[in-house]
Amino acid sequence: MINKQELLNRFLKYVKIDTQSDASSTKTPSTEKQWDLANLLKQELEEMGMQEVSIDENAYVMASLPATTQKEIPVIGFVSHFDTTPDFTGTNVKPQIHKNYDGGDIILNKEKNIVLSSSYFEELQTYKGQTIITTDGTTLLGADDKAGITEIMEAMKYLLAHPEIEHGKIRVCFTPDEEIGRGAHQFDVEKFGVEWAYTMDGSTIGELEYENFNAAGAEVKILGKIVHPGYAKGKMINSMYIANAFINALPADEVPEKTEGREGFFHLTEMKGEVDETRLSYIIRDHDKDKFEARKELLKSLASQFNDKYGNGTIVLEIKDQYYNMREKVEPVMHIVDLAEEAMKSLGIQPIIKPIRGGTDGSQLSYMGLPCPNIFAGGHNFHGRFEYVPLESMVKATEVIVRLSQLTAEKLGK
Repeated sequence: MINKQELLNRFLKYVKIDTQSDASSTKTPSTEKQWDLANLLKQELEEMGMQEVSIDENAYVMASLPATTQKEIPVIGFVSHFDTTPDFTGTNVKPQIHKNYDGGDIILNKEKNIVLSSSYFEELQTYKGQTIITTDGTTLLGADDKAGITEIMEAMKYLLAHPEIEHGKIRVCFTPDEEIGRGAHQFDVEKFGVEWAYTMDGSTIGELEYENFNAAGAEVKILGKIVHPGYAKGKMINSMYIANAFINALPADEVPEKTEGREGFFHLTEMKGEVDETRLSYIIRDHDKDKFEARKELLKSLASQFNDKYGNGTIVLEIKDQYYNMREKVEPVMHIVDLAEEAMKSLGIQPIIKPIRGGTDGSQLSYMGLPCPNIFAGGHNFHGRFEYVPLESMVKATEVIVRLSQLTAEKLGK
């Protein structure tokens, strides 16, 4: 059904375009280079025959696929983001194609001895016999979420070429800055004009997610006193030592590397320190709203305790909520999840319904009035040099978009 080679060619083209976002920027998009892919997508949508193609001043790209029937069918949408994470370089991506994967280790870079280990990344072995796309080990791949973009584009191309498939109007949107938590900040929900949408931003084939973390970011500034070390007794206060004590005061087992499922965590993402001042950056995550609030209160309590011990103003804490669990907004319209589940099953895909240990544009969009579950895009090991995606998973994700569009018309058309 889906042309595998054309899908691969499109994906390779997209991942070679550097679209890394930057959390320190206040602009949207946060980096100028994101415009390169945004403008290309607009051009390609126009060339393939999509309608109402637009790109706004913030680089949000939208387009419409017209209905192929006169029936009244809910307008649905598909969303993916084109930025890649600031966590690891996305410059000069050199994708590698491993056909008929043998189930063993994949050498990404012989010269630098970078190996994608099938024993360490055990899920890799489940794709034996398939085509695996990796990097050369010096960059991330960008399957998060250029796989999703590729799948949406190929699905739209297929539906345009097959007007005999009955479906309602379908909207697509490609967004900037999802990786820095701002993918939905400038999203014009009214302009998008759909009843619900799906983000194509999941991982393993079959993933279907409608709940995610509640999320916040915390900045901890610790102020010390710098004095000549030869005359420092009783006078110097080393902010880095206080920072170390603050870090150790948090629950040692409530970190990403020791949690799973619905378990929340505190994650220290950055630490910059000198004697006079140290800054800690944390992300706070929990699926349970009450536990999420308790985590924020724990940080506030620790800041107060440290100020009592070391002097008022030693710790300056700033906490900002980032997004919330979309489950609250999706459960009242669970038929949109049921449709996606049925679409997968009809294609021989076993749905894996589980909470996201992260967030997508969909979590924010759901709270903006646009319920938005998340569907697999196929990639693994996001945000690093060991990222990979099986080509066959991308083909299946594309088929899910096509089938879901058709199934919405079958089930809900009047």
